[in-house]
Amino acid sequence: MHRLLLVIFPAHAPRATWNLVASALFMLGLVAWSARYFTIAVDDLGWAPGWMHNVHLIFHEAGHAIPMMLGTPRTFMVFMGSGLQVLFPLGIAVAFYVKNRDAYGAAVCLWWAGHATLDVAPYIADARALELPLLGGGNGREIEGHDWEYLLGHWSALHLDTRIGAATALAGRATMAAAFAWGLATLAYEAWFFPREDAGEDAGP
Repeated sequence: MHRLLLVIFPAHAPRATWNLVASALFMLGLVAWSARYFTIAVDDLGWAPGWMHNVHLIFHEAGHAIPMMLGTPRTFMVFMGSGLQVLFPLGIAVAFYVKNRDAYGAAVCLWWAGHATLDVAPYIADARALELPLLGGGNGREIEGHDWEYLLGHWSALHLDTRIGAATALAGRATMAAAFAWGLATLAYEAWFFPREDAGEDAGP
């Protein structure tokens, strides 16, 4: 049991009390801000994705550009748009966990990865309808460039677009919920079991 707890809540430099309080308030604020993403329909999310969509879009476009410059096959280049927007925050989460031994930081980045996954879901579900606006202007019916129309068509799975989109949304929401639980549990565990950076100052002479 002790080893399992060390895996979930790895030891690291102690936090000051103010850091614990600020981190808890930030996570609770993130929970409140994310509430709409657990209730909004996938179709509606495509039309009102929120400002985080613009953050995801940076890594999405980089996921296309880098493989294109490297001359990779088209399928890989198209897939890595959605792929990098999810893999980038996952990579940062791993760095927080492995290098810094910081489960809270990893949990925040895991939330980011879950949100990025959810952001992909409407795009997948739109592969046949082609109604959502694309970055170049117009929708998939008007211009070529809908990633998931190409990918699902290439994989002979175009007829499953809405089901795959729904499953992707479920995976994103489950990841976000797991991140909230992990982050808050980490702070509770640290507050109870870890020595705090300012404990000596509080104790006095």
